[in-house]
Amino acid sequence: MNRTQLKRSTIIRMAVTAAEGGHTGAEGGHTGPEADTFMLHALRIAAVVALYWFVSITMVFLNNFLLDDRELDAPLFITFYQCVTSAALCRLLGRLATACPRRVDFPSLAFDVKTSREVLPLSVVFIAMITFNNLCLKYVGVAFYTVGRSLTTVFNVLLSYLVLKQGTSPRALGCCGVILGGFWLGVDQEGLAGTLSWTGVICGVLASIFVSLNAIYTKKVMPAVEGNIWKLSYYNNVNAVVLFLPLLLLSGELTRLAYFTRLADPAFWGMMTLGGVFGFAIGYVTGLQIKFTSPLTHNVSGTAKACTQTVIAVVYNSSTKSLLWWTSNLMVLGGSSAYTWVRSLEMKRKPLRDPQDPAQEKLLQGEKDSAGV
Repeated sequence: MNRTQLKRSTIIRMAVTAAEGGHTGAEGGHTGPEADTFMLHALRIAAVVALYWFVSITMVFLNNFLLDDRELDAPLFITFYQCVTSAALCRLLGRLATACPRRVDFPSLAFDVKTSREVLPLSVVFIAMITFNNLCLKYVGVAFYTVGRSLTTVFNVLLSYLVLKQGTSPRALGCCGVILGGFWLGVDQEGLAGTLSWTGVICGVLASIFVSLNAIYTKKVMPAVEGNIWKLSYYNNVNAVVLFLPLLLLSGELTRLAYFTRLADPAFWGMMTLGGVFGFAIGYVTGLQIKFTSPLTHNVSGTAKACTQTVIAVVYNSSTKSLLWWTSNLMVLGGSSAYTWVRSLEMKRKPLRDPQDPAQEKLLQGEKDSAGV
């Protein structure tokens, strides 16, 4: 009798709890606050990924538009102006953060000569990286840009072994082999189509080398800026502005700029400034995507974005590409994604030697990969 009463009281208590919580519907689905929270989180992630895609793809096409101007052949000046814009935005946000610390989350920036000198070696690599990035984009176009700049992962492995004495697993090396195969197949198909630019290919290879060197030097100079990525971006761009000046004089681009007919056109400077703003914004949205997802998901998203970017470029230019050309793109993108997946599995199996936040490290790499693109 007591057992029966206990069962009845338990059942009644469970029914009342379920009615008050409202978590379980007629079909067992989640209909309460947990479902609402999940939906909001999913929508937030979708919005962040969409923002990353928009900024990244727009930046590439906008830079291609600026670099493809037949009247103004001045890729160094365009890159120089983007560095000016990025440095100015860092300074502006730093002042806004000082004035409104609760609304603007940005480090306060005060130029220090000693810090600038410590960052200088990285700035030299940074200049080479963004310059060859833009030159590659200028000569190969958006459609082939993904393949032309695909050897970054391969050089990461090579330089990690030569400079840092870090080995690589056979599976990761196999992924690099797929990337190399896709690169050579893409070059071969571009040559058969008569659209191959060896200048663009060489610039793409050099850009990949300097992207890898940039990752190595970034780790070395991060302590000089207290591990803050925005301070590093500020000093990098300020140093780049100064270092670009003699390059502009030696290249003769300032002379060409003086004869440019649209030099006083506000539309021209508006597009130039917009390119600089998007170049600055890619660092922010990259970090935002990593924050709301993960470094691995960020890489998968970047791979899908690169594929979409290639398709848009081919459709926009009304180009006809062979099956092997598309195969080369899939090999490059697939090999890069597989490498990221393999490396993430390997890092989970062994303890990290470097206590640095992996999301922050990936943010740095992602930002530099995209800078000036």
